[in-house]
Amino acid sequence: MTVQPITLIWFRRDLRLFDNTALQTAIRRGLPVVGVYVFDNRTDTPEQRNHRRLSFLYDSVAAFQTALQAKNIPLYVLHGQAEIEIPKLAQELHAAAVVCADEDEPQASARDNRIWHKLDSAGREMVRVDDQVVLPKASVMTHNGRPYTVFTPYKNAWLQTYSRLFGQWQPADDWPALAALQADLPDTLRRPPVLPSPETLGFIHQPTMFAGGEEAAQKQLGRFLEHINTYHLARDFPAQKGTSRLSPYLSHGMLSPRHLVFLAKQADNEGAGVWLSELIWREFFKQVLFHHPHAAEESFRQEYRSIVWENNQEWFERWKTGQTGYPIVDAAMRQLKSSGWMHNRLRMITASFLVKDLLIDWRWGEAWFAEQLIDYDLAANNGGWQWSAGTGCDAQPYFRIFNPILQSQKFDPDGQFIRRYVPELAHLGKDVVHAPWLARESIDTHGYPEPMVNHAEQREKALALFKRNDQTE
Repeated sequence: MTVQPITLIWFRRDLRLFDNTALQTAIRRGLPVVGVYVFDNRTDTPEQRNHRRLSFLYDSVAAFQTALQAKNIPLYVLHGQAEIEIPKLAQELHAAAVVCADEDEPQASARDNRIWHKLDSAGREMVRVDDQVVLPKASVMTHNGRPYTVFTPYKNAWLQTYSRLFGQWQPADDWPALAALQADLPDTLRRPPVLPSPETLGFIHQPTMFAGGEEAAQKQLGRFLEHINTYHLARDFPAQKGTSRLSPYLSHGMLSPRHLVFLAKQADNEGAGVWLSELIWREFFKQVLFHHPHAAEESFRQEYRSIVWENNQEWFERWKTGQTGYPIVDAAMRQLKSSGWMHNRLRMITASFLVKDLLIDWRWGEAWFAEQLIDYDLAANNGGWQWSAGTGCDAQPYFRIFNPILQSQKFDPDGQFIRRYVPELAHLGKDVVHAPWLARESIDTHGYPEPMVNHAEQREKALALFKRNDQTE
């Protein structure tokens, strides 16, 4: 009896139907397709420790399973290690090939290479395609064939390459071909696979500020597009809903980066232009990590790899829990802890404070954000932290140090955001809420702590520390 072979699609950070490169590639191979998603059961990963992010992913996978089933594509949801589960399922389902979207994390790439060897030894193909970025990471290079390390020339080259390759972009329509293929799907695979419970997958389901799934992503995208023309005016003010709030959906692939760039260029206004630059920053950080994988573990710039950080554990705990005595920093850290998300301006402020005021290794902060963020993405998180620390490529110069009080006064002028997350200060007016310890008269701060460090003094220490290492090379 002849067994019907299939193409197995391993979905990772591409939980959508629209403009899904792996799905399109699988359909064009001409065999019935079956999907799989693996919840990693290892307890040493940030993903496993973050029940809020797992809850968001679970809701998204559940919605995606329903959407795929409407296209007659079964989605298996497994709990284990992909290195074991993918080859095993491919054998059980008689898969001729496994198709997946490439991941840019060095550890993920190494894992995929091991899986490729297992599949190859069993006579199966593994096809990896670009989907997380608009342009392939090695397609935008300098004239001498080297990767860019400065953003502005990279952006200019990126836009030129995009115009050449995607001048008239439109998503492919492979659904008619899929319907014909799925008619040959074996009867044993037509019954929808059971979605394991959160408890079975090893986490406790929690409500999140982001609804999971592609449909929710499209709704949020629609809301953002209604005010994209004012994005450049409102994006730096955390008390306002001025950012897109699309990062979780983009990070986990519920939105197509190609579609977002297309919409930004189609809008053709100043706000859309600034948002497009942010999307290109995302591409920039991903190509940096692709060409320089060592940046995932250490400073991109060699001269800063030997910095001797103070790494005060007690100070780090106070930073994590929002007890530094600097209201804007504490409000931001409490937002992160309570919601799994933080406004981008606040990510820069809190990162600068940890590195330049507390003299703590940026990798400590990067790891904490990795544990907490629903929208966690290694390249974006690493790139953002190294930019703030001054250790990355095209980073903020080390001598540029955010003053948390001035940042607070500039971007939360009325103190609205501070009062929302630091209720101890909710009764204070805008003239004192940014730095209550400087008030001319005694005020009740309901137990809110005094500043843990003197910013001016710590600034001088940070300058000396970086300058000393800057001169060692």
